Amino acid sequence: MALSPGDPSSYSRPECVKTTHIHLDLDMDFKANTLSGDCILTMEKVDQAVETVLLDCKTLDIMCIKLESTGEELSFKVDGETSYGSRLEVKLPAATPKIFKLLCKYSTSPSCSALQWLTPEQTAGGTHPYVFSQCQAIHARSMLPCQDSPAVKATYSASITAPEGITVLMSAIRKHDNAAVKDGKRKFCFDQPVPIQSYLIAIAAGNIVSKRIGPRSHVWSEQEFVEKAAFDFSETEAFIKTAEDLCGPYVWGEYDILVLPPSFPFGGMENPCLTFATPTLLSGDKSNADVIAHEIAHSWTGNLVTNFNFEHFWLNEGFTVFVERKILGRLKGEPYRHFSAILRWPSLEETVNKVFGATNPLTKLVVDLKGIDPDDAFSVIPYEKGSTFLWYLEQLVGGGETFEPFLRSYYDKFKYKSITSDMFKSYFLEYFSGVEAVKEVDWETWFFSTGMPPFKPTFDDSLARACRELATKWQSWKTETECPFNGKEIQAFEAGQIQELLNNLMEGAPLSLPALEKMEELYKLSESTNVEIVFRWIRVGIAAKWKASIPLAVDLVSKQGRMKFLRPLYRDLYGWEAERQVALDTFQLNKDKMMAVARDMVAKDLNLSA
Repeated sequence: MALSPGDPSSYSRPECVKTTHIHLDLDMDFKANTLSGDCILTMEKVDQAVETVLLDCKTLDIMCIKLESTGEELSFKVDGETSYGSRLEVKLPAATPKIFKLLCKYSTSPSCSALQWLTPEQTAGGTHPYVFSQCQAIHARSMLPCQDSPAVKATYSASITAPEGITVLMSAIRKHDNAAVKDGKRKFCFDQPVPIQSYLIAIAAGNIVSKRIGPRSHVWSEQEFVEKAAFDFSETEAFIKTAEDLCGPYVWGEYDILVLPPSFPFGGMENPCLTFATPTLLSGDKSNADVIAHEIAHSWTGNLVTNFNFEHFWLNEGFTVFVERKILGRLKGEPYRHFSAILRWPSLEETVNKVFGATNPLTKLVVDLKGIDPDDAFSVIPYEKGSTFLWYLEQLVGGGETFEPFLRSYYDKFKYKSITSDMFKSYFLEYFSGVEAVKEVDWETWFFSTGMPPFKPTFDDSLARACRELATKWQSWKTETECPFNGKEIQAFEAGQIQELLNNLMEGAPLSLPALEKMEELYKLSESTNVEIVFRWIRVGIAAKWKASIPLAVDLVSKQGRMKFLRPLYRDLYGWEAERQVALDTFQLNKDKMMAVARDMVAKDLNLSA
C-alpha cells in the first residue's frame, strides 16, 4: 500500500496509468448535502502490463465501477486509510486496451472536506442554499475518485443537475445549452479543454448573479455584493493585459471572479476561468484588488506550469507572488512593487521565527512531505521565500530586462506540464549558461536550508518611510505629555501605508493603553472598510493587552473564515493567558461555520484535536 514514489500525498501511480479526461454527471442534493452520480475517467496505460488502477479517495460512497466500453463490473477495494485519504484499487480485465474508460457510480459524503454546504440562513440573501468547493491541496479526492496529484493533468467536462433557482458555476467554460428538466431542476454543462490538475476542479452553486467587468470577465456573487465586486475588481482587464505582456498569451478564454460567502478560507483560489475570492477583498476603494493580480498570475504560474507535487509548492506560489508584483510595478510604478514586498516581509519573519521556528524543516523552500498532510505545511513561506529567491536570481543576471524574457521562455517550455525544482534549476542554468554570475547560486542553501532566506533585497522604501516615522513617533510619545497628533497624519496614506504603519507598531514594544485609545479616537482604525487594516489594528491591541481589542477580534473571527486572519488572531488570543478561554469558547461557537481546512488548522493552533 505504498504511496506514489513521485508524490508522498497520493496513492496514484501515473507512471503506470494516467488520467487524460474526466467527465462528471452529478446531481446536487442540498437536503443530503451530497453530490452523486457518475465519474468517467478516460485513462491511458503507460505500462502495458498494468493490471490495476490506483486512485485516491476520501469518505466517498462508491457503489460500483465498470469498464465503460463493455459495461463489465470491475472488482475494487478501498484501503490504506490515512487522515488525508485512502487508496482505491480497481482490478482491470486482462484484455483492457491501452485507452479505456472507468465509470464510477458514487456519492460524496456530507463530511466531504472539499465542499462546504450552507443553509439559506448562512447566505446573504437568506432564501437559497449554497455550496462551494476548495480542492487544494489534496481535497479533490473527497469530491471524486481521481489521481489526486498535481503531476497528473487532464481535461474535464461536467453536467450538474441542481434545483431550480440555483445557478451552478465551475472552473470551466459554461455551455449555453442549459435547459429546464422535469422535476423542477436544471442541468448545467461545462467544458475545460485545457489539461488541469485535480485540485483545480471547482464547483459553486447558489442564488448568484453576474455583471460584466471586461471583454472576457464577469463578477459573480449573491445579488447583495455584485455591485461592490464590480467596482473593486474593475481593474481586472488591465491586470490580465499586463500579465500577458509579461508571461505570454492567456490560454483559458474567460476570466471570471466569484465572490463567495465569508467562510471561504483563502483570499483567492486560482480555479481556471473562475477565480474564487473572499468577500473580505471588498473594501470599497480597490485597495485589496492586488489579490486578483495574484490569481491572474496563477494562469501561468501554477495552472499552466505546475509543481510536480506539494513539496515543490514554491514553484506555484513563489513565482505567482513574483509575477503579481511585476504586474503591480508596471501599473503603479516600481516603488509600489518594492512596497508590496516590504509589506509582506514581517509575515514571513513571524511565520519562520515564531509560528514554525527557524530550524523547523517546514521552513525550507523544498520540503519533505512524507507522512505530512500538505495542509499542515501550508504557510507564507513558499510565497515569500520563493519570490525572494526569484528576486535574487533576477538581480544576479542583470535585472528585469534579462530575467523577464527568461521567465516567458520558461512558461512556454513547461506549459501544460508539472515540474520539480531541479527541472527549474536545470533550465535556468541552461538558459544563463553564458552568465558567469550564475555560478554563485548556492542551490542547496536556497532549496534545503531552514529559516529566513539567505538574501534580502535592498528595497526601495520611499513609500514606507513616512509609515515608519509615524510609528516611531507614536512609540516614543510619553502619554503624560500633550498629544502631538491631530488625526491628519494618515490622511494622505493609502491603505497599504496604514498597514505598514501597523506592521511597524507590531514589531516594536507594545504601545501604552492611552496611546492606543488616542490612536483609535483620531484614526478610527476599527471602523476601516479594509479588513487588512482592522486585522492589524486588533493584533496591535492584543499585543498591548488592550481589552478593547477582544470584542473586535471575536467579531472578526466570527463573521469570516479566511485563514490569513483566523489563525493569527486565534493564536494571539490563545497566547494572552488571561483571555485564552475567549479563544476556546469563540472557536467552539463558530467551528461548524468554518470550512474543514480552516477548522482543522485553527484547532491545531489552539492545541485541540481537529
